[in-house]
Amino acid sequence: MAERFSELSDSLREFIAAQKIFFVATAAAEGRVNLSPKGYDSLRILNKNELVWLNLTGSGNETAAHLLDSNRMTLMFCAFEGLPRILRLYGTAEVIHPGDDQWQEWLALFGKPAGSRQLFHMQIELVQTSCGYAVPFMDFLSERYTLKQWTEKKGDDGIKHYWSAENSVSLDGKKTDFQGISN
Repeated sequence: MAERFSELSDSLREFIAAQKIFFVATAAAEGRVNLSPKGYDSLRILNKNELVWLNLTGSGNETAAHLLDSNRMTLMFCAFEGLPRILRLYGTAEVIHPGDDQWQEWLALFGKPAGSRQLFHMQIELVQTSCGYAVPFMDFLSERYTLKQWTEKKGDDGIKHYWSAENSVSLDGKKTDFQGISN
């Protein structure tokens, strides 16, 4: 039932565009594996083997900490409506911070939302589809606006303080890289 590909086809790109949520998995050489859901309109496919996704401020910063140790990343998409399908993208990624050269150009792809913490630039090495027959049907009602309201209320200085206080160390005590947050 599973199929493997070396790149994203047009139909798989359309499938990704139709999804309201995706999941990101990373792990350092030692410690916990992190798996996070990502919502909003936070992913852009650049070509058949490359994408960038926007990481908004959150309660943790595990992905950034893990990529300092190991640049492996997996993204997963599930069809909760329509035909059943699971899509996994395996590859390597790098963190783009607010002070980095590519930051402004790539952030513009997302409209520069409040609380934009990092971008993750991923090189896709393997694409795998599987059936998704056991994934339940679920209806999308709407986006949650709580994160947007919270970050806008905190303002730029409040968010930078939050990053320093709450997002500088992973669950396993690994440091995250906040290069450029003072910009």
